Amino acid sequence: MRFNPKARLDTSRTRDVGGGGRGGGMRLPLPGGRAGGGIGGIVLVLIVLFFGSQLGLDPGSVLGGGGSSVGLDSSRFGGATAAGTDRYAQCQSGEDANENADCALVAVENSLYEYWEAGLGDRFRGEQAVITFTGGVDTQGCGSATSDVGPFYCPTDETIYLDTRFFADVLERQLGGEDAPFTRSYVLAHEYGHHIQNVLGYMGRVRTQQGPTSDAVRLELQADCLAGMWAQAAQTVPDADGNVLIEDITDQDIEDAIGAATAVGDDYIQRRSGGRVNPEGWTHGSSEQRVRWFRTGMSAGNDLQVCDTFAAERL
Repeated sequence: MRFNPKARLDTSRTRDVGGGGRGGGMRLPLPGGRAGGGIGGIVLVLIVLFFGSQLGLDPGSVLGGGGSSVGLDSSRFGGATAAGTDRYAQCQSGEDANENADCALVAVENSLYEYWEAGLGDRFRGEQAVITFTGGVDTQGCGSATSDVGPFYCPTDETIYLDTRFFADVLERQLGGEDAPFTRSYVLAHEYGHHIQNVLGYMGRVRTQQGPTSDAVRLELQADCLAGMWAQAAQTVPDADGNVLIEDITDQDIEDAIGAATAVGDDYIQRRSGGRVNPEGWTHGSSEQRVRWFRTGMSAGNDLQVCDTFAAERL
């Protein structure tokens, strides 16, 4: 993947909080018994948040992490997220993104923002932030999370959280995936897909939590499909000044994304952790399903209906 050196980067929504978070709140099991969470926004958390909100409960107290539900004012990030670091301060241009993985993250976020703003029009609402952390983080709405959770999206504060060590420590070493540049793009695009689902109301449709055709799996596969939609169009998405952000996405980049989707399939994780494949315990979908829906998104053009996994008879 290569970025346009002339593109201008907007760092206003990308923040790093270092290792200041307490963590210890959301520790959810992966299929097969390993603690943590795969790429997918932590479905069980989303379900707790949805039903908790219907009952008037504070999501932070429900999850045990001490977080609190706040409005969408981005200045009200408390705890670890308020301090921040200057990790992304040097990210000014596409040339910076070509030379620095942190700046590449900013550029991909910019591309996702611009793509979905253009695609959704008046329905679009940007995420509050993409927050990176190391070890643990205190969210505003989903309690505290450790690095075991993996990348996730919190619908209450509309923020994507990403442990910067996930790709090397979990995806590559534990799951056998590859920490390649477009792998990171796929992960961020998937989590951004969860934000789009939140904006469009799909998260409110999750009722069943486990199983090969459960609502939880449908939610995750739809996020993969939305990631595919962006990937197909990414080379045409401009920055705020009209300059294309991403000049080139290669076939190898797409293969890297497919490899990551394979490595976070429920069946793959179950086998790798030494257990048997049990579809009734799936929360994210099989490797084959995740790859297929990512590819479906890549062939969808701008038609969101193609990614409506909730209406699909076959997943």
